[in-house]
This record gives sequence, structure tokens and C-alpha cells, in this order.
Amino acid sequence: MSSDDLDALALLHDPVRRSLYAAVAAGGGDVGRGEAAEAAGVSRTLAGHHLDKLVEAGLLESGFRAQEKKGPGSGRPAKVYRRARGERSVSLPPRDYATLASVLAGVVDALGAEEQAERAAREAGVTMGGRHAGEPVEEVLGARGYEPYEEGGAVRLRNCPFHVLAEERPLLVCSMNLALCQGLLEGLGDDPGRARLDARPGECCVALSKTNKD
Repeated sequence: MSSDDLDALALLHDPVRRSLYAAVAAGGGDVGRGEAAEAAGVSRTLAGHHLDKLVEAGLLESGFRAQEKKGPGSGRPAKVYRRARGERSVSLPPRDYATLASVLAGVVDALGAEEQAERAAREAGVTMGGRHAGEPVEEVLGARGYEPYEEGGAVRLRNCPFHVLAEERPLLVCSMNLALCQGLLEGLGDDPGRARLDARPGECCVALSKTNKD
């Protein structure tokens, strides 16, 4: 844990900043000041002040979106915000699970134990789903950091909880992530086949298709 991480996350103690950060994160891309202000229920001026503070802290990134109207009178490009690509974490006392996970992933590769790893991930998902029987899968995934959202009746996952490790060993981590999600669906009494690999830039590699009843 660094003091920068602690200072940055402390900014989210303010409910307005927390709401604005959530609105930008939920946007999944560039979000305008007016959009964020409306979502948080505050004025554009107040939203702009807090959004810029979040940019200064490294929690958000900012840029500009050109106006659709071209030529004279089109106005200045609109300022937009998106979630920062870096990660922040606070642990008291400090912990480093990522390093051990990286080592274990290397062992799986060295032993050629990918199938065993997928099987273990699926079993862990079944156990997890069993603890949340009767709950909507979106709520369970949301509590695990996946940030699910609906698109065309399907469920996509905006965030990969294993992002750092997935960048290091994408094939292993994505296959285990898929097995985990399939096991979760099974444990919830849902169709495991709904979970599939469907990677998009900046999102989780797993998506859930529509339910059979749809």
C-alpha cells in the first residue's frame, strides 16, 4: 500500500465524488460532465470540480470529444472523463496476493496442468454459487467485482477482477475465469452454457448469453 493509493481512495469518502466516479465507471467509456452530473444529481459546475479532483488523484482520466457540429459556432470540444487504467488498492497490513498468484500460474504452465486448473476453478464457482442460491447472477457477479451490465438481453462484464494476471497469462486466466463463471451458474441452478468467451478491449473476456426463457 502506498500513501498515494490511500490519498486517492480517501477522495471517494465524499459521497458526491463517489457517485461521480461510479457514473463514469458505469459509462464504460467517455462520459461528459453533464452526463455525470445528471447521474449524480448535482450541478455541472460542482460535477466539474469534483471530476477534475478525481483526475488529479489518478482515479479518472480526461480528454476532449469533438462537437458533432462542424465549422463556425460549433463551440469548443466537450471535456469527457473515463476510468483510469491503473489500479489502486489499500490493505492493512499490506498484502501481496498478486505475486503469489503469478507464481502459481507459472507452476500450472510449467506442469501443463491447465485442465486441472480449469476443473478447480469450476468447482470453486459451483461452491460460490451454492452459497448464493436464489440470488440473481448479476448481483453475485457484481459483488465479485465483474461490474455486469445488460446489452441486448445478454450480460456483459465491464471489469476483469483478474486483470493484472490476465495480461501476464491471458490464455490460462481467461480459461479459468470462464470455468469459474460456468461453475457459478451451475451452483446457482442456472445454465452453465450461458457463459462464453467473448473478449472486448477493456472488458472481461467472459459474457453471459440470454437465458433460455428469453
